[in-house]
Amino acid sequence: MSSSDKQIILGEITGIYGVRGWVKVYSHTKPLENIIDYNPWSILLGGTWQERKVVEAKRHGKGIVALIEGYHDRDQARELIGSQIATSRDNLPELEQDEYYWTDLVGLKVVHVDGTPMGEVDHLFSTGANDVVVVKGDKERLIPFVQGDVIKEINLETGTIRVDWPLDV
Repeated sequence: MSSSDKQIILGEITGIYGVRGWVKVYSHTKPLENIIDYNPWSILLGGTWQERKVVEAKRHGKGIVALIEGYHDRDQARELIGSQIATSRDNLPELEQDEYYWTDLVGLKVVHVDGTPMGEVDHLFSTGANDVVVVKGDKERLIPFVQGDVIKEINLETGTIRVDWPLDV
């Protein structure tokens, strides 16, 4: 699979909503409702990606609810719970300079500004204040994703992130 064919995870189906086949969706996009713009969705069903049209979707409370083509009742929709939602890399918008998709940062080597290796990006998560990079190496470190202050340089070509963060934290 080429990098342009790579499936980028946008969210996950977390539950059912109502009795007419609607599902609850946890979205990784910002803002949450941007997941609706990627139609059809690639849904991981039975270990394979299957394209499914979103008939209708909307923001509901702190999440998204969606009606997926071919799922017309609660029992059918239950089969979707736990399935990941993705799109092809080609469907993602181009980013501005110094913007990154999280998926591009996972696996990069993290190096302290003094040259000391700190580990590798395992994953990222969002907090109310800022995003956090989880680095696994000799120990797990939670490093705030604050460009300029903590994150000094991201180089996708060399696969490295230079950080100014205490080594003993």
